[in-house]
Amino acid sequence: PAMRRVRESLPRIARASGSVLIQGASGTGKELAARVIHALSDRASGPFMAVDCGSLAEGVLESELFGHARGAFTSSVAERRGLFEAAAGGTLFLDEISNTSLAFQARLLRVLQEREVRPVGSNQSRPVNVRVIAATNRDLDADAAAGRFREDLLYRLDVLRVRLPALRERREDVLALARGVLAEIEEQTG
Repeated sequence: PAMRRVRESLPRIARASGSVLIQGASGTGKELAARVIHALSDRASGPFMAVDCGSLAEGVLESELFGHARGAFTSSVAERRGLFEAAAGGTLFLDEISNTSLAFQARLLRVLQEREVRPVGSNQSRPVNVRVIAATNRDLDADAAAGRFREDLLYRLDVLRVRLPALRERREDVLALARGVLAEIEEQTG
């Protein structure tokens, strides 16, 4: 029943145009939910780009998302578009958004507010047209209250919220999930 409610809400969320915040424990299918929202949205014909915010150093993440100008740092021999531009007309999925610094969150907030991105090392901003879906396994409301996450960024990301229940909250799904995994293994291995 818990997952049925989530599945029923996704088409409605997909039809809306605001940012989406997906919360759930690791392994609950946050990226899968983001992909479903993208596929059911009016942006489905555009790209779906995903980045794990927790796996990249802050400078690398900034360059990955915003792009960089030629000469912005030692190894930048050419201009490079970031994922905000590469995902134009589509969806950008920011996984584990809670693993970013407050300084990075301020730069991301500016992009979401202004709908434009300024590549690292550039003084020119460029407009962006992308829907942002962010995901976290943390309670961002509590993090914002404790000063670990920017409240204004949370406000921008949390236009629409999806909460994915942990498997411990839906034990009745264990058998169906196990059968699905076994079928997948059987198909792969024969």
